Amino acid sequence: MRRGGIPDIVIRRLPIYERTLKQMLSAGVTSISSEELGERIGVTAAQIRRDLSYFGKFGKQGKGYDVARLAEEIAHILKLDRQWDVALAGFGHLGQAIAHYRGFEPNAFRIAAIFARNPEHIGQQVNGTVVLDEAELTPVIREMGIKIGIVAVPAAAAQDVADRMIAGGVRAILNYAPVILKVPESVWVREIDPVSALQSLTYYLDNGDPSHDGRAAPVGESLATEAAGH
Repeated sequence: MRRGGIPDIVIRRLPIYERTLKQMLSAGVTSISSEELGERIGVTAAQIRRDLSYFGKFGKQGKGYDVARLAEEIAHILKLDRQWDVALAGFGHLGQAIAHYRGFEPNAFRIAAIFARNPEHIGQQVNGTVVLDEAELTPVIREMGIKIGIVAVPAAAAQDVADRMIAGGVRAILNYAPVILKVPESVWVREIDPVSALQSLTYYLDNGDPSHDGRAAPVGESLATEAAGH
């Protein structure tokens, strides 16, 4: 999928680059070549250079990349140099796990609104955020100016929840429900379905590629393979 001239698969690789660079900074690495970065991620040096070329020039010939600067540049490209408020719909086992996850805020995201249907959940607090009645979803999202939503409700309710999020102004949705959402062209959706992922893995248990060494492809490699088909 391509919007704005940049393939979606390239955008999907950028967070992997940014996360890897931050890990390297923590380890004291200050400079790296595209070859070294590619080895860490599982893509070729040419792929990294091609991806970054969509956004300008980075690094110097023969000197590689300044790790801190490249991490900052990618964060800026992804608009991670600001905090994004996120609305979470669903407060069952999955929704509660998402709400309590501590990895969002250090990476520019804050669960700012939580919505539930179960009366027993409404009024509870998670890190200072009160769980609200799902009926309030659209007006609260509109009032708070939230642009990102997470759908963690049963499949039968997911489309309705997504529609109401969009009506409130949400333009990006992370969907955990096992259903394909129908959204306007102006809205981005990422589907996360662990069951489908497992189903794609079970194929290889009896039908594996003889040339494969038996390990699941790293994320970078799988994204690079997908890019080849786009």
